[in-house]
Amino acid sequence: MAKVAFIMDNIFEDSEFQVPYDKMREAGHEAVIVGMEAGKELTGKNGTKASVDQGSSEVSADEFDAIVVPGGYSPDKVRTDEKLVALTRAVHEANKPIAAICHAGWMLVEADIVRGRTVTSFKSIKTDLKNAGATWVDEEVVEDGNLITSRTPADLPAFVSALLNQLK
Repeated sequence: MAKVAFIMDNIFEDSEFQVPYDKMREAGHEAVIVGMEAGKELTGKNGTKASVDQGSSEVSADEFDAIVVPGGYSPDKVRTDEKLVALTRAVHEANKPIAAICHAGWMLVEADIVRGRTVTSFKSIKTDLKNAGATWVDEEVVEDGNLITSRTPADLPAFVSALLNQLK
């Protein structure tokens, strides 16, 4: 089965982490929380607790089959970690799935992997994605090659389904 990195820090959108995390595990995949520092305790916007399994200095793109970037304010934090940005770029360059929901598009912008691609996101970062060279559309889930993007927690069923299909 696949090994899926969940790139996150504090103030993540609880359901955008928990639902894909649980669904990956239910499907038999290994879900690994990757953050800036191993062992760091994280808290979501609504109080969900999570612990970083592996820090950014301990991981490489070779060990993961996909990346999930939950939304909330977490993407604004993780995009400041050069190693997490490099990991995202390397997984993308290996043509492995990268699933980003809500504000997670910020990480895609930082990794410079949206130029010429069609994506969606929470509406407040639409301009950021367009300025980074993406075509932005308002749809439940957008798959452009290995990039999977969605807008809000309401889109989670389609988002998770798209990721599970790409991992087959």
